[in-house]
Amino acid sequence: MSSPLSPSDPASEPPAPETPARGSSLRWFWAGFRHAAQLPMFVMALTFLGIGSLAREAGVSLGVTMTATFFIWAGPAQVIFLGAVMAGAPLVMIALSVSLSSVRLLPMCVSLLPLLRPDAPRGPRAFALTLYTVHQIAVTGWAESIRRLPDMERAARLPWFMGLVHGLYLAAALASVAGYMLSATLPRELAAGLLFVTPIYFTAALLRNVREPIDWLALAFGFALTPALKPFVGAGFDLLIVGLVGGTLAWGAQRAINARRRRGEPAR
Repeated sequence: MSSPLSPSDPASEPPAPETPARGSSLRWFWAGFRHAAQLPMFVMALTFLGIGSLAREAGVSLGVTMTATFFIWAGPAQVIFLGAVMAGAPLVMIALSVSLSSVRLLPMCVSLLPLLRPDAPRGPRAFALTLYTVHQIAVTGWAESIRRLPDMERAARLPWFMGLVHGLYLAAALASVAGYMLSATLPRELAAGLLFVTPIYFTAALLRNVREPIDWLALAFGFALTPALKPFVGAGFDLLIVGLVGGTLAWGAQRAINARRRRGEPAR
């Protein structure tokens, strides 16, 4: 749905006050945590408040709910998990469904991981750290990181990202417990509606990150293709296919526009 975003223009967007130019890893970690505490943690809390409520309605224990929060992490995958549990699906099918739904996060990992990879020797510890980092990449963390990380020094990026996502984890965990406990008083319609908070926030973040015409084209193609391809693409692959097709169309359109400009023809 989106193309690789261009770095932000320092002239149009001043550096964030919570990101110092130099500092230790711990300082960068807390800078990321403080950034999460501004709005992203609030958005995450609202989403997982609904997930916690739906988990209790599905008959899942609080322990399983918290385990799903930490290991499944992404909200849509948890909704698939809870829906499969309520439908009485076999455990193998539940695991397969959740895994397939996470395929949509692959483009986010591919675009963000090069920014997070530290300048350190490769080895088992580096590999384990990479796996742990990849597990943290989801919609809200990606939307904030892709805008902030390019302007940071490389040594600061990974600690800042870890502070950000662990702040989101904290909000998700607390909200899951609260939603689970409040399930008896929280209307089902409200719990379901809270799940749309993250997609709305993600869309707003994409619009905020737009810098080049190709970004607008990618968003336009993505929004147009989503309802058109939905009947033909199964759940879990829809966002991946829409992103691939929409991003390719936007890339092709941008190349055509650039070619016309080089020939001195007005873009149509």
